[in-house]
Amino acid sequence: MEMRKLGGTPIRISAIGLGLMSMSGVYGNASDEESIGVIHHAIDRGINHLDSADMYGWGHNEQLLGRALKGKRDKVVLATKFGQVKGADGKQGIDGRPEYVMQACEASLKRLGVEVIDLYYQHRVDPNVPIEDTVGAMKRLVEQGKVRALGLSEARPETIRRAHKVHPIAAVQNEYSLLYRKEGEETLQATRQLGITLVAYAPLGRSMLTGTVHGKADVPDGDRRLQHPRFQGENLDRNVALVQRIEAIAREKKCTPAQLALAWLLAQGNDVVAIPGTKRKQRVDENLAALQINLSKEDVKRISDAAPIGAGAGTRYPAETMKRVYL
Repeated sequence: MEMRKLGGTPIRISAIGLGLMSMSGVYGNASDEESIGVIHHAIDRGINHLDSADMYGWGHNEQLLGRALKGKRDKVVLATKFGQVKGADGKQGIDGRPEYVMQACEASLKRLGVEVIDLYYQHRVDPNVPIEDTVGAMKRLVEQGKVRALGLSEARPETIRRAHKVHPIAAVQNEYSLLYRKEGEETLQATRQLGITLVAYAPLGRSMLTGTVHGKADVPDGDRRLQHPRFQGENLDRNVALVQRIEAIAREKKCTPAQLALAWLLAQGNDVVAIPGTKRKQRVDENLAALQINLSKEDVKRISDAAPIGAGAGTRYPAETMKRVYL
């Protein structure tokens, strides 16, 4: 396993981690026992970077991870997130108030069954609370020994810089892939200047870059992806055409499109790691095989040219959700 440094901390994380969101019913049903088996398989294969959040299944995901980590806690870098909340009316919102930060952390520690969270993220920036106030509370969690390192998710470069002045930020998550490059590469310019690791979530474009989606029929009914503009109408057709260009290069490299997409991401620099999500052991193995793919500078440029910035069709989220990202 290739290990990479987590920001300015002494923590080292696997270049390819495991995102756990799909294990909590987001993309169709998932079996807890099978999911725990996948987590154990990932750990056995050398993956130590496990990424959860309190809003994945609204607590379910952290409880699941807590069960999976019994007897294995020392083998992983445990990452989770706070800040997304659901009101009595079922509508989602964001809470970055200092008092909520402390409350959310206590709840996560309890669900996870651990004494310390290795990497604690603000999942979404609260536009109504100064980032300095939110990160100030997160800093207190570090001082109390409840959290080892701090992260932000979907934060703009100027937000990252302001937060980093309050307490060193170790990692910033952004959706970053061959499908959606603009915000990820803007963020990378800022994180690189500050010595922060960029954690690429949805590095396979929510399955679009795997080459398994050729039309709407390839996404099951009830799957949340159908709400995403990238999987709708002409956007879907354009994105499938983009992936076909990636598939052609993957055939030359004798790998899958997913492996090529991950290899391209990791070739962006040692300060970039990926957390593809899956609930299947064979996908864990397929993703890890990307580490064996060596890309030359010419290869990286050719792949970049096949999926230039802005080529992905459709916004990254539905319109309402887009209001809560990259703030």
